[in-house]
Amino acid sequence: MKKLISTSYSDNAFNFAMLVQRVVVGLMLLMAHGLPKISNFNTMSRTFFDPLGFGHRNTLLLSIFAEVFCAMLLVLGLFTRIAALIIVLDLSFAVFMYHRGQPLHNADLGIIYLTSVFSILLLGPGRVSVDGMMGK
Repeated sequence: MKKLISTSYSDNAFNFAMLVQRVVVGLMLLMAHGLPKISNFNTMSRTFFDPLGFGHRNTLLLSIFAEVFCAMLLVLGLFTRIAALIIVLDLSFAVFMYHRGQPLHNADLGIIYLTSVFSILLLGPGRVSVDGMMGK
């Protein structure tokens, strides 16, 4: 009982928590957002949200890069902070620009992803990762 109300944690608990967070968030981004963008690329490339004027197709490619390639890096824990930064930028556009002015429930999942990946960016991948095993 004492452990349940304590604010301390062990290194093993931290490393396990970061592993679970990285793998779950990375796979969810990949499976629920990245892969559908690839499978619907032709349709989406004409209408995808383009806040910076790069063109619908190029913005979609950048989003696919973040939600597929960087999500896989996140799962592996390889170049974790760089991958997390790219995903944070991608999700920031989704939450703060695409969903701007919409009811909160339209952006709630994006906010959850964003805060989770931002935590990974700040805390790093933990020891149970490729980065951790390489001593980075």
